[in-house]
Amino acid sequence: MAAKTARSKATPTKENGARVEEGLSLFKSDKFDADAYVQSKCSINEKDIKQLCSYLLDLKRASAEEMRRSVYANYPAFIRTSKEISDLEGELSSIRNLLSTQATLIHGLADGVNIDDDKVSDESLANGLLKFEDNGLSDLEKWATEFPDHLDTLLAERRVDEALAAFYEGEILMSQANEKHTLSSSVLSSLQFAVAERKQKLADQLAKAACQPSTRGGELRSAIAALKRLGDGPRAHTVLLDAHFQRYQYNMQSLRPSSTSYGGAYTAALSQLVFSAISQASSDSLGIFGKEPAYSSELVTWATKQTEAFSLLVKRHALASSAAAGGLRAAAECAQIALGHCSLLEARGLSLCPVLLRHFKPIVEQALEANLKRIEENTAAMAAADDWVLTCPPAGSRHASTAFQNKLTSSAHRFNLMVQDFFEDVGPLLSMQLGSKALEGLFRVFNSYVDVLIRALPGSEEEDANFEGSCNKIVQIAETEANQLALLANASLLADELLPRAAMKLSLDQSGHRTDDLRRPLDRQNRNPEQREWKRRLLSTVDKLKDAFCRQHALDLIFTEEGDSHLTADMYINIDGNDEDVDCFPSLIFQELFAKLNRMAGLAADMFVGRERFATSLLMRLTETVILWLSGDQSFWDDIEEGPRPLGPLGLRQLYLDMKFVICFASQGRYLSRNLHRGTNEIISKALAAFTATGMDPYSELPEDDWFNDICVDAMERLSGKTKGNNGDVHSPTASVSAQSVSSARSHGSY
Repeated sequence: MAAKTARSKATPTKENGARVEEGLSLFKSDKFDADAYVQSKCSINEKDIKQLCSYLLDLKRASAEEMRRSVYANYPAFIRTSKEISDLEGELSSIRNLLSTQATLIHGLADGVNIDDDKVSDESLANGLLKFEDNGLSDLEKWATEFPDHLDTLLAERRVDEALAAFYEGEILMSQANEKHTLSSSVLSSLQFAVAERKQKLADQLAKAACQPSTRGGELRSAIAALKRLGDGPRAHTVLLDAHFQRYQYNMQSLRPSSTSYGGAYTAALSQLVFSAISQASSDSLGIFGKEPAYSSELVTWATKQTEAFSLLVKRHALASSAAAGGLRAAAECAQIALGHCSLLEARGLSLCPVLLRHFKPIVEQALEANLKRIEENTAAMAAADDWVLTCPPAGSRHASTAFQNKLTSSAHRFNLMVQDFFEDVGPLLSMQLGSKALEGLFRVFNSYVDVLIRALPGSEEEDANFEGSCNKIVQIAETEANQLALLANASLLADELLPRAAMKLSLDQSGHRTDDLRRPLDRQNRNPEQREWKRRLLSTVDKLKDAFCRQHALDLIFTEEGDSHLTADMYINIDGNDEDVDCFPSLIFQELFAKLNRMAGLAADMFVGRERFATSLLMRLTETVILWLSGDQSFWDDIEEGPRPLGPLGLRQLYLDMKFVICFASQGRYLSRNLHRGTNEIISKALAAFTATGMDPYSELPEDDWFNDICVDAMERLSGKTKGNNGDVHSPTASVSAQSVSSARSHGSY
């Protein structure tokens, strides 16, 4: 069975090898053309290559950021483990030395070396060194006897350099004595113990002196270098970092924040102290210990710990109060000051900005949200007393130079000014990756303001009464058509020009400079895909207001205050049963629609200067709303198609004339859309089908299109007041009716 298994494994291997060999045969051919092969495999064009390169660059940046986060997430554990291993190695070395000393003593005892107790003095025991009588002692033995006293003298007089040289000389002599056996094992062991004891004493003196706040930089570096020369590098590096910590802690005693102090000044002073200490510690570490990984890791861990402590201090004494009060500029400025000092350390290989961002970003986000909330509340409060009259910006504002184009009502002016202040200092928001969050928050605030404008339309307060909490949002109602158009002027100007122009301050390149001049045309400003999408969302929010406006005015045209409809099937069906002469003139409701559109077009010409396309789309949407309502009114068509009385020839002609009239004045006003054309054609088709169902030919009853066109042109001239009525004209008794008289023919309330 094992042989069978081996054969089953060998067979796929041979098959795979054969396939690989077959695939490589193309490359072994003498006629192989590398360029042609690449072209056959790569069919993408230059645009696709650029997109692929852009995608790969984004992926590279994302992977680099993910790697950095992973390193910082696991770095403390790695450093802690490395330090424990280093400490363990030191302990093992000490144990090895002790074992070596004990082995030397045992070998000495085994060789029969005896110590005469009578020759050992109390003084020599106190010094930790055995002293022999001078009689018969060699020079080396005399040196061994006097050397500890010499070291004590150097240590007492703090002659560090001479002490280090003496230690070095002593190590050499003791090593030679051990190799040549010129000193007995007991004397050598005692001497080694005495030297080690004095080394420890010198190390303690150096560490204590280094951690004194009064120790200057040169003295500190000399002490640490001496401590390293004593053979205890890890302790020397730790003492160096502790010394810098003690020094900046001592300097911080004179820095006391108060409730009246400026947060930016406190942050600047504190960050200069902390990051200057980290920078100097990094410089000293590199100068004394070099780039050894163990010391570099300890430096990074220490710097991260100090940055964490600094972040907590700034949060407690500067950022928290600013964020709670909605002071975005103050909070962002504090964060920017700290990040600016911290970023200078990146040249030394210390990337500590992510540590600051982890602490500062939530606080600045809180300030951002509070600031946006204040904009929303202040604008809503202004809307409660807004008279909805367009005015120029307040005198002395930074936007007064463009006053003609920037006419807004008082609440919109307030909203615009607060948004401009909001974007005044955007550098910190970008450095903390909060640009997208700022745009999203501002969109939310603008959407809330548009909801306020919708509630300002007449009739909207009745709809708001159905929603809980709406009673707390008081809004001044826009009574006249001019006031209602001012609502649209507010929203359209803010969404199409003012807000995108302010958001251009977020369009910065990687070096921190603006990519476009703010004075360039808006089409050239909106190159950033994110901001183009943001502007599109703003304009879609304006469409909500536009739909509410058109729906309200369409309902005012179609229904009375009591809820009765002016647009019923009876107005067409009853024409054929009327014995009186029938006048060929558009129905009253479409006369009023024409008059309303004329009035709005005149008002819009003054309100939407430079934005005529918006005014045209508004008139287009209002006309479509009326026609689409008629096309979809099922009760109207049930009466036409299945009512007790059929649609007669005169009724068909009147309905056909009304639709032609709508097409005619919409075409003349340049707001004839495909939807409007489709809606009128659908209404005409339904009317023709209903008339055909009675057994009559509709086309034999309808005049030529030229006849309808003449009636429509004449009606528009008369209703717009361009010509006076002709006496004896059989078309209509309302020939002298002007736009103003039509609007007053029946009351729909105030517009």
